[in-house]
Formats: sequence, C-alpha cells, structure tokens
Amino acid sequence: MDICANTRCSRAEAEKDRADADKGSTRRRSRCRSICLLLTILAGAQQAHAHHAFSAEFDSSAPVTVRGTVSRVEWINPHAWIHVRVDNADGSATTWMFEAGTPNTLVRAGLDRSSLPIGTRIVVRGYQSLGHVCEPMCRANGRDMAFEDGRKVFMGSSGTGAPRDGADPNDR
Repeated sequence: MDICANTRCSRAEAEKDRADADKGSTRRRSRCRSICLLLTILAGAQQAHAHHAFSAEFDSSAPVTVRGTVSRVEWINPHAWIHVRVDNADGSATTWMFEAGTPNTLVRAGLDRSSLPIGTRIVVRGYQSLGHVCEPMCRANGRDMAFEDGRKVFMGSSGTGAPRDGADPNDR
C-alpha cells in the first residue's frame, strides 16, 4: 500500500516513509522478544529457587519409619507430597507430610492418582526435616513406601544429596 496515495509526494518521500514504518515495526518486535525472554528467564529463576538440595531441608541423621493411612496427596511440581495420618496410643493423631519425587517420577515407579486413595494403609521410610519440628505437622523426605499387599515403591528424589541408603534402585 502506498503511504502517500492521497497526497502529492515524491517517490523518495514515499520510500522514506515506508522505511520509517518498517523500523518502528522492527523495534516493536524486538522489544516484544526482549520482554518475552526476560519473563522466561524470571520464571526459570523462580522455579530454580523453589527447588532445593536434600540437606537444605532434611536431616540425613534422622531416619523415620511411619505407619499410617493416606490422608491427602498433592500431585504438584517440583515434588509431590503424601500426607499420612498416624493414630497415636492416646487417641490423638499426628500428620506426616512426606516429600516425594516429581509426579512424573512417581508415575514411572508405578504410582498414579488412583494408586493412593484416601485411607490406604502404608509404611513410609524417610528422613525428618531439619529441626525435627512437627508443628503444624511433621515433615520428612520420603525414600520408599510399602503397601499392605507387600508392594514397595521408591518415592524419593535421588541425586539431590539424599543418603545412599539402598532405597533408590538406581544406586545399586
């Protein structure tokens, strides 16, 4: 389309106007690409910040074995969380929140959303959080989980500084 279609101007002026319009368009595209790149970098940095090494949150010298029933499962990234209710001798209950690997890792290990319905009885081995704090609930890194039928599933995240305790089938 001729920018100078309804006015009397020279061919040179028309070409200059088209070049200026193209420059503005190129600048806008370049600015848009820069903003998209910045947002991508920031999103990646936030995700990297959210992830952690085992030793940043858990105590390798504090192993735990918890027997109880599944009370909640969170299939979220970067780690799934399995909540286990333990009924105490005095009639009270303690909830343990076990960090697992990614949902994809659990699926590859044979678990899916239907594998852990609320009320499923399990035994989880893992390592308690630093400080051994149990308020409002106990937290731990889960290494493996056993079902009443004898199935055992590795649920931990390996390669993050977690102890080599034989739970990770890739460590053998």
